[in-house]
Amino acid sequence: MKKNSVQFQKGLSLKEFYSRFGTEGQCREFLFSSRWPDGFECVECGWRHCCEIKSRKVYQCTRCHHQTSLISGTIFQDTKLSLTVWFLAIHLLTQSKNGISSLELARHLGVTQTSAWGIKHKLMQVMLERDNEKPLSGRVEMDDSYWGGRRGGGKRGRGSPNKTPFIAAVETTVDRKPLRATFSKVKGFQKAIVKKWSQKHLKQGSSVVSDSLSCFTAVEDAGCRHQSIVTGGGPGSVKHKAFHWVNTILGNIKNSLHGTYHSVGKKHLPRYLAEFHYRFNRRYDLELMIPRFLYVAVRTPAMPVRLLTMAEIPI
Repeated sequence: MKKNSVQFQKGLSLKEFYSRFGTEGQCREFLFSSRWPDGFECVECGWRHCCEIKSRKVYQCTRCHHQTSLISGTIFQDTKLSLTVWFLAIHLLTQSKNGISSLELARHLGVTQTSAWGIKHKLMQVMLERDNEKPLSGRVEMDDSYWGGRRGGGKRGRGSPNKTPFIAAVETTVDRKPLRATFSKVKGFQKAIVKKWSQKHLKQGSSVVSDSLSCFTAVEDAGCRHQSIVTGGGPGSVKHKAFHWVNTILGNIKNSLHGTYHSVGKKHLPRYLAEFHYRFNRRYDLELMIPRFLYVAVRTPAMPVRLLTMAEIPI
């Protein structure tokens, strides 16, 4: 049987990782080139020349004398941890197929679980914001799903209590090979909510395939074509060939979340979903995951703890 080239790709080994990012100097140099690929640019006046004040680890513009640190205004802002710790956390999050819990991350990084939790959620926030900027297009399989509640007993599916609803969508090629996915927590499955979600996560003109849930017709109001298929409900409906990839990936993500995390809080679910689809959407080149991630991380605004723990994350 032929090996799947994506599944068996080399990726970036720990040995190679440490040879590239094993010292603070290597991390600072790479972060500098990620933030300013064309050379330093003052955030105040746009001047391209600076001097480095090494005793304070800041760069000072030679024209307006504004001082800025390498991590100010980025997701790393105000951290007291070394960049080597952050880079290792990024490596572990991006190279892992099923994710990594904050407790396991703490053991690898040599920090407390509280610190590891903050690092993980800040990095997942980068993943969430990045993929929110990239709407799906072309043929899109779409389905409703739920997270949480009782695993056994009680009412199943739609209308079940204590469960968090979210939308699952997978972009495929015309011959139905998966390209990208997105999973978004929503307040419920009403037309107004689905329309708002579609305007943000789907490009106009996309061809959406969904089951016959009435709220999905709202994708037409967002400028998309829509094909509604009656599946008949029940366990057998997930085997419908029109929804093969959205159901397959949904099953994978739920198994990964259940197997990796002790619990996933309702208010933090969007980040955990983003962690999964961020890796899935970039699965073709694992070795470039860290450079691509850092390019986005230095352009993601600082995320204080009070924002990390906020009750709701916008759709």
